Amino acid sequence: MAGYQPKVYRDEGGDRQVVADGGEIRMESGSSITDDGTQASKITDPTDLAETITAVEAIIDALEGVGITATS
Repeated sequence: MAGYQPKVYRDEGGDRQVVADGGEIRMESGSSITDDGTQASKITDPTDLAETITAVEAIIDALEGVGITATS
């Protein structure tokens, strides 16, 4: 397999995980993405506009907390 370049790899130096075009990270049942070992709280299904806004804000906070979206 000379010349094989994996689509998911760790950068030289090991400080960053890279997913190249066509690569995928699959989360299996029971796995989680955490911020320093802390998983975001469960978000319940909203029943009205106020709860929907609260749920969306919680989702944004969770995504920011694990670095999926920028905080500013």
